[in-house]
Amino acid sequence: MVIDKRRKRNMRYLFYQRQLLFMEQIISLLNGIYPLEQENVDYLCNILENRKTPRKTLLLKRGQVCRHVYFIKKGLIRAYYLRGNNEVCTWFMKEGDVVLSVGSFYTQQPSRETIETLEETELYYISNTELQQMYQLFPGFNFIGRVLTEKYYLQAEERQIALQLPWARQRYAYFMEHHSELVRRVPGKYIASYLGTTQENLSRTRSKRQ
Repeated sequence: MVIDKRRKRNMRYLFYQRQLLFMEQIISLLNGIYPLEQENVDYLCNILENRKTPRKTLLLKRGQVCRHVYFIKKGLIRAYYLRGNNEVCTWFMKEGDVVLSVGSFYTQQPSRETIETLEETELYYISNTELQQMYQLFPGFNFIGRVLTEKYYLQAEERQIALQLPWARQRYAYFMEHHSELVRRVPGKYIASYLGTTQENLSRTRSKRQ
């Protein structure tokens, strides 16, 4: 019984240490964009919530308002919109990335896109209301918000560049060059959707590269 209590106490301690380490990673990420005041760090650590989700969890459905911004501790997430009956993937996010539906989050209007986990995922998140309060309390954090938003628009531009390449093999080569770590994690049908081709074309392209 004493050993079990000690083991549970050690497990709680290790869990707390892992959580603290990821908090430090988030702060390091944000500090790399703009140095945070210690009061801002303390405030953010107090409001961050933790969530674990299985794969295929919808964090946001089309038509819902995006009310949270997420930091990915572990896992993989995609966003997509519907073109007729077909899903069109627009981005993939992994460990260390920040996730939100930009247009919906900042306007608080219904989202055109759906956000879904592709793997078991652990997240930290804050609400739009909490973020707006932080902007008011710590004006320097506005700069961080702007830089993170710009990242989304750069990713959208990157996808447009890939789609302008005339051949599927060129688009896949572009994806391999810029997102090689995702090739083994993202199902082929989603990569094909992202690249504007069919899964059959993607399979042929992959087989020719082997």
